[in-house]
Amino acid sequence: MYPFGTPTVVPAAGFDAVKDAHDLRKAMKGFGTDEDALINIICRRTNEQRQEIQRQFKTHFGKDLIEDIKSETSGNFEKLLVGLLRPIVDYYCAELNDAMAGLGTDEEVLIEILCTLSNMEINTIKNQYLRLYGAHLESELKSETSGNFKRLLTSLCTAARDESGRVDPVAAKNDARELLKAGELRVGTDESMFNMILCQRNYQQLKLIFQEYEGMTGHSLEKAIKKEFSGDVMEGLIAIYKCVTNKAEYFASRLHKAMAGIGTNDTQLIRVIITRSEIDMTDIKAAFERLYGKSLKSWIKGDTSGHYKHALYALVGEQRSS
Repeated sequence: MYPFGTPTVVPAAGFDAVKDAHDLRKAMKGFGTDEDALINIICRRTNEQRQEIQRQFKTHFGKDLIEDIKSETSGNFEKLLVGLLRPIVDYYCAELNDAMAGLGTDEEVLIEILCTLSNMEINTIKNQYLRLYGAHLESELKSETSGNFKRLLTSLCTAARDESGRVDPVAAKNDARELLKAGELRVGTDESMFNMILCQRNYQQLKLIFQEYEGMTGHSLEKAIKKEFSGDVMEGLIAIYKCVTNKAEYFASRLHKAMAGIGTNDTQLIRVIITRSEIDMTDIKAAFERLYGKSLKSWIKGDTSGHYKHALYALVGEQRSS
């Protein structure tokens, strides 16, 4: 599914789900909990392996691993482990559902997920969302958002992007011209043109379109988007732009944003680390250091503590220093 990128979590060699299940049970049995054992198993297995461990745990002990983890841990450490134990598609669905539940909507989550995934991934999430929540993701998105942003998410939700990887330089020139006419060359903005091109063209073709645009105008399309749009739709279009030009940098910026300033957005930190650890976290770490001058590990160290911190270290492929 992911031909691009270097993960930090890879399938454990000599994997033995039965042994892992017994070791987890031992770590939680009796008085106190051996958190290090939980980290060493749960954070050093792939999502697929974790599902197998949970099946064995239930078979051998008649207990639900997630429920046991919930009763033995708390706070962000619990949140992280429970997130890791969910099948990845269920995890994405829960994040989307949480983003839309209650008062207000966390548009950033909708952008981070829908603007970065492939057609197949979006379709899988849509089907599972319906199974889990008895509602269509698309109609939920429509009722939670409005205007241009709603139209952008609806386009992305149809998962109709061309994924052939074929490039056509002539078409790229035409599309770049259309974007110019729809934005900087007119009063007001024809957002539907941006929507259509950025949601339908394949990534390789978009790279070419962005180069053509820069050649015609002397500045990046990102700069034009910032000038022509504002709010959530601007953030969404920029996320697509960044994912086309450098996906690792996009996710590095999400991690940075989660930890920058006062306080930490742990939900965001956890989500990015869970969802990218098996895809391209090694690349994201390199991008982070390149963009911010300090290692991701040093930022995690400054923003988190205890078992939670050590679990994050394991997931991003870093050794414990203390």
